[in-house]
Amino acid sequence: MFASKRKSLLILMLILTTALFGCSKQNSQNSEAGAVQADKTITVSWPRDIGTMNPHVYNPSQLIAQSMIYEPLVSYKEGGKLEPHLAESWDISKDGKEYTFKLRKNVKFSDGTAFNAAVVKKNFDAIMKNSKNHSWLGFINVLDKTKAVDEHTFKMTLKQPYYPTIQELSVVRPVRFLGEAGFPDDLDTSKGVKKEIGTGPWMLSEYKKDEYAVFTPNPNYWGDKPKVNKLVIKIIPDGETRVLAFEKKELDLIYGEGVISLDAFKQLKASGKYDTSLSEPIATREVVMNTTKDILSDLRVRLALQHGFNKQAMVDGITAGLEEKADNILSKNLPYTNMDVKPLEYNVEKAKAYLEEAGWKLPAGKTVREKDGKLLELELLYEKSDQVQKPMAETLQAEWGAIGVKLNIKSLELTEHVKRLRSADFDLYFWSNYGSPYDPHSFINIVSTKGFGISESLSNLPMKKELDQQINEVFVSTDESKRQQLYSSILKTLQEQASFLPISYIKKTAVYQKDVKGFVFPANRDDNPFLGLDIVKK
Repeated sequence: MFASKRKSLLILMLILTTALFGCSKQNSQNSEAGAVQADKTITVSWPRDIGTMNPHVYNPSQLIAQSMIYEPLVSYKEGGKLEPHLAESWDISKDGKEYTFKLRKNVKFSDGTAFNAAVVKKNFDAIMKNSKNHSWLGFINVLDKTKAVDEHTFKMTLKQPYYPTIQELSVVRPVRFLGEAGFPDDLDTSKGVKKEIGTGPWMLSEYKKDEYAVFTPNPNYWGDKPKVNKLVIKIIPDGETRVLAFEKKELDLIYGEGVISLDAFKQLKASGKYDTSLSEPIATREVVMNTTKDILSDLRVRLALQHGFNKQAMVDGITAGLEEKADNILSKNLPYTNMDVKPLEYNVEKAKAYLEEAGWKLPAGKTVREKDGKLLELELLYEKSDQVQKPMAETLQAEWGAIGVKLNIKSLELTEHVKRLRSADFDLYFWSNYGSPYDPHSFINIVSTKGFGISESLSNLPMKKELDQQINEVFVSTDESKRQQLYSSILKTLQEQASFLPISYIKKTAVYQKDVKGFVFPANRDDNPFLGLDIVKK
């Protein structure tokens, strides 16, 4: 009987051991599956450090990263459609001065605190404390007061009607929202924030200046969650190094404008090893001519520069045919900009004739024109990390040299580049308009508003006061046909004065590994494309 019991016990132990082994194996498999899920990481590159993740400041903070953490009241979608985001709805008074927003309920910041009208007002107060920094946004200049009506109702009142207000609330900065614990003690966010606390789908979880930034999903996010567990932005300043890292599979995605040369984009696409995407035109690549500089104050010189290079050949050569030659200052697919202009065609003889008429003569045996003992010499500034601006600058240098203009080209880091623009400390400056969702109203706003360099550089135009008056009328007009008439007049005058040299219509590029799925260009030029990305291994 003892033997029988012993045999039964052994059988029971064997059953239990088998069951435990099976559970252990299943748990191991589940653990491995969980590890695979946890290892869903997408690595992208960016040419410069992401900067301080403060929603209310500009460079060196990078828009692509700010838009991951902080959200707007209103979203800008394809075709210019404005949709609710942190605001579920809004009402505008008949006189166009009062905007009342019903805020989305049950939204939390990444630290778990509630998003409500009080914190919206607190953010607006911080922004308006430094309103001069944000005057490029027209509605900031006419904002009178704000009020938290109740927990989920926020109202703002303008001094006068301003038609693009809702559109401007969709931009990436400065009207996005920092959580209560992120505010400094004196509430002045222009000096910095305590912590990067937003309502967006991502949180900054690890950061090493000039090397990398690691973002992980916000566990409190109210909307669709990210599909990957980690997104890493590696800082790689050089375009060629970026391409090599991608080919070694150290990067999953290269995205942006000017982050690699368009030749490199074309080669990667042609290899068939990767997936690629090319956006619709997002802005106009152009050169701003500073009319306050003696040489460029003469319209004939500006026209000579416009006629003095083969734009089509340059665009075809440098952008590998991927960008389109631009004749309009603003592309025709923006509101109020669908107007035909007479292109300033490539004509070397006409360019030389304009310079001769302006008194710039070419002495025998010399290559640079002179006037009153002064050389016809100009400087063109371009942004150092942009892989398209440099070869374009070199092309202009060669072609303008052929008409007797000595062009010096100088590369600058982004911060210095922007600083020189804002102080109007340049002759010629590589620039682009803002694109969606900013234009055309933001473009004409800085044409008239001082502090950003464009208005200052145009201040020597003979009709500048008239232009400024027309721009003011546009913003307060409630008559759609009058608004269109004013826009047409403003843009026509700027075209005729040749103070902007449109070159091409910029397109964003994206190259990604075959296992990256769900890539879509955002409708907002400055937004990020990361939320819908996934890694699908075969």
